[in-house]
Amino acid sequence: MLTTQPIPKQLVRLDQIHEPADIRGLSVAELEELAQEIRDTIVQTVSQTGGHLAPSLGVVELTIALHYVFDTPKDKLIWDVGHQSYTHKILTGRLEQFASLRQYKGMSGFPKFKESTYDAFETGHSSTSISAALGMTLAKSLKEESNRSIAVIGDGSMTAGLAFEALNHAGHLDKDIIVILNDNEMSISPNVGAVSSFLSRKLTGKTMSRVKAHLVEKLQISDVGENILNILRKSEESFKSFFTPGMLFEAFKFDYIGPIDGHNLDDLLETLETVRDNSTGPVLIHVLTKKGKGYEPAEENPDIFHGIGPFDIVSGKPHGSNGTVSYTKVFGDTIIDMAVKDKRIVAISAAMVSGTGLKEFSEKFPDRFFDVGIAEQHAVTFAAGLAAEGMRPVVAIYSTFFQRALDQIIHDICIPNLPVTLAIDRGGVVGDDGPTHHGVFDYSFLRFIPNLVIMAPKDELELQHMIYTSVYLDGPSALRYPRGSGHGVPLATELKKLTIGKGELLLSGDDILLLPIGNRVYPALEAAKELKKVGIHAAVINPRFIKPLDEELICKWAQHTGKIITVEDNSRLSGFGSSILELMSKRGLYSVQTCMLGHPDTFVEHGPQKKLWENSRIDTPSIIRAATKLMEREE
Repeated sequence: MLTTQPIPKQLVRLDQIHEPADIRGLSVAELEELAQEIRDTIVQTVSQTGGHLAPSLGVVELTIALHYVFDTPKDKLIWDVGHQSYTHKILTGRLEQFASLRQYKGMSGFPKFKESTYDAFETGHSSTSISAALGMTLAKSLKEESNRSIAVIGDGSMTAGLAFEALNHAGHLDKDIIVILNDNEMSISPNVGAVSSFLSRKLTGKTMSRVKAHLVEKLQISDVGENILNILRKSEESFKSFFTPGMLFEAFKFDYIGPIDGHNLDDLLETLETVRDNSTGPVLIHVLTKKGKGYEPAEENPDIFHGIGPFDIVSGKPHGSNGTVSYTKVFGDTIIDMAVKDKRIVAISAAMVSGTGLKEFSEKFPDRFFDVGIAEQHAVTFAAGLAAEGMRPVVAIYSTFFQRALDQIIHDICIPNLPVTLAIDRGGVVGDDGPTHHGVFDYSFLRFIPNLVIMAPKDELELQHMIYTSVYLDGPSALRYPRGSGHGVPLATELKKLTIGKGELLLSGDDILLLPIGNRVYPALEAAKELKKVGIHAAVINPRFIKPLDEELICKWAQHTGKIITVEDNSRLSGFGSSILELMSKRGLYSVQTCMLGHPDTFVEHGPQKKLWENSRIDTPSIIRAATKLMEREE
């Protein structure tokens, strides 16, 4: 197991590796030593920066073998999901930058084109690698180039329909694509579904021999059995397919190899070299790995160490929080309390049981909880089916992943006006995971859909009431709340329904109207207090609802002040501020001056949430500056 001693400044071999070519002259024993040094480096770094520890520890040997055998970067490696790429980054000249992992202006936790020519594709969402690799393979064929494209896809990512669409197309095209199925029996939460069960049918060599001998003995008893045995004897591959997932992938016209031990460098190197030198057409190599390999706390709790903040290496315990309950925790607890009283309530996750706060719900109500795997589209339409039969489904998915189910939200939930609650976790910037994970587009891509009620709480108490309101609404609703801790306000002893489309006036003021939404309400209140000190009296409204808006309340104070500042943790384009501009136009309030604060028309990079809010000018000082400037314009 991994030592917990600090890493020496001069590593035995790792500091000599500047590119993959530097490892190709090493012996297997030296590569194994290198693997241990890499594990030490990853654990030491992630303990300080946070990150995706368990997935990266599971692919150390596999990554070494891939770079050893293939001519990267001419041969393309596509990591799926990209949080497996830490070893890849270390081996491709980024050891010195690795300490800046996920830090502001530092190294991304995912592959990035701008970081390295070895990062062949940007993969922050799952199940995209086979499609991308197939596109690259076809492009190379058209250009008459012979280099290979290799997709490294986790078994969790293989649960998504996109992966199977790509397999189907690859088998049809019959090009020289290589797919590495990294099978650790987990994605983020334990895998679910028929495909996962099928992949779990693994047999060791000894077990295979024993089962085979037993089967031969039984089949020889009768003439029919002997005939079956003769058919099986014609091909060892046919026998193998009885006991491995090979027949599934061979149905897609892939040559199936495996399963093989993903931590045995001898086996990995031999297999990859054989495929490189002898294979034609699509090939799938089934590799068995252990998530968290080499660090005992991560091996024992891979779901916790999938994505973790800074932690103590010796104990494996995360460093302390501020003690305030998170929005995710409030959501999970509230849904449980409601489900105790109402058997119609069911909860759905897309491979993020713990991340969405539903782990306790899944344990308390196993018959009313469904983890569908990495299949957001299915999750939404599945919920629609439940709602059509009188259930009250709650679909809890991160904002960034809800993007993948837009068509289903429109066609299967909103057109038939079904009572499905979309619980949108991680709304707004999420911090260190960066642009693939920031939830800064949901107001924009949901706001235009008819029948959909959209709301965002200012704090954890309001979140509770909004959950209750959403679940018992006779139609679809989206409830959007941020990552992180709440404000420490007392929680509800009794839940209540909010009036749809009704906001609340938090402060009166004659000079300017502040219209913040969701997690920007408290910063706006702070700004109003500071503005008062310099003689600017701001009214503050908590709209609560993005759709429908409280038109009467907003227009009343817009006319009274003549000036509006909207503030949102969302893209300015088509977001909440845009809805206010539309309202002013609808009501003919053309003289009202409006300033929109939100994220600009760029992808927000990774960094601490506070820093990202500051950069996009949606924090308290920025609101103050915007209000002061708007007042000066009048003078």
